[in-house]
Amino acid sequence: MNTNRDLNYRLFVQKETGFTRTDFHSEFGRYNDIVEGNINALKEHFKRPRSEFYEGKGQLSDDPLRNVIYHHVVCVGVVARLCVDAGMDMNVAYTLSDIYIKRADVARTPDEVLDVMEEFQLDFAARMREIKKGGMMSLHVKKSADYIYEHLHESITLADIAKAEGINPSYLSKLFSKELGMGVKDYIIKAKIETSKNILRYSDFSILDISISLGYSSQSAFTSAFRKEVGMTPKKYRDMYYDGNTFIKERKNG
Repeated sequence: MNTNRDLNYRLFVQKETGFTRTDFHSEFGRYNDIVEGNINALKEHFKRPRSEFYEGKGQLSDDPLRNVIYHHVVCVGVVARLCVDAGMDMNVAYTLSDIYIKRADVARTPDEVLDVMEEFQLDFAARMREIKKGGMMSLHVKKSADYIYEHLHESITLADIAKAEGINPSYLSKLFSKELGMGVKDYIIKAKIETSKNILRYSDFSILDISISLGYSSQSAFTSAFRKEVGMTPKKYRDMYYDGNTFIKERKNG
């Protein structure tokens, strides 16, 4: 399809109305704040009137809600890939992307989408800040972390990971302690608990089902590990943070 006619018309309208797109470097400056984990800079940016969000942005849909959703999807896609390039686990980044795109998809007003957009940027920035604290992971540690997230449903051991990576278990343990400030076992627990927190917040799966899906021998074993890591039981966490509206909307639209 030849788009020259439509392109020329839009460029003419933009010139006549004085429309100026957001500077490329300015836009990526905010993306850089996310990648660098600069949460304070993001919070300052969010203090600006929301009406300024639309300044310098193209109109992607005649429907105001779909227009902002499309901008959100583009932003999520770019940020996720930049964060992966800067050291975030690919599965974590892309799964988070799916979560925040689906949350925007069930929003009913542009402001709800902007709420999701702010939350997603702060979430990615906080995760990148933690990654930056530990420095860039070595290839062995990064591949081991990928293995852990791919096998969360199993009862993973240091020996399993070392065998998959083809290195000595003791050496791998030292690498984790040096680069991440925690042992392999603690990293596995943290990965399982962080995953369980998302499931507790955004689904109605029973605590027993969650326990089994994350490779725990029993619900009590999962509850004990969760309490030790989070400071409360899984039930109390769900009671405090369950986002039932998002889950119900996603299930109706799924």
